[in-house]
Amino acid sequence: MDKIKKNTIVSMLIKLEDEEGNIIDESEELMYLHGGYNQIFKKLEDELEGKKVGDTFHVTLTPAEAFGEYDESLVLKELLEDLPEDIYVGAELDGEEEGIVYVIESIDKEHAILNANHELAGIALVASGKILETEQLTDEAVEEIFKAEHQH
Repeated sequence: MDKIKKNTIVSMLIKLEDEEGNIIDESEELMYLHGGYNQIFKKLEDELEGKKVGDTFHVTLTPAEAFGEYDESLVLKELLEDLPEDIYVGAELDGEEEGIVYVIESIDKEHAILNANHELAGIALVASGKILETEQLTDEAVEEIFKAEHQH
């Protein structure tokens, strides 16, 4: 039975909970390419290294190891006159920096509160689940996957 190592496609069931046991996400099945490709949290990937089909896992992630610490500097109070007219709570606006997306959290008569923190920032998570299937890929097969992804 193959153990998970670099360039292994891993299929698993995974459940994410906060520290109080509230379920944040419970996927049917998650697949990722193992080997430092930043497709899952690094600490979780480290935990899965060497496991095989049927093995279970249980790992606690600090906020920094999961979606990051909550950053107050990513919360802005903006005048409505400086924002698009058609905004609404939950709308997303691109920030001036590449990759920063603000979500409108609230709107009053004159201002809107925008927040670019991930909704799970600042929360420690517990990831648990079971390995369902693994498939070892060749370096060439991995290159083909990334070529296909970059053509979209």
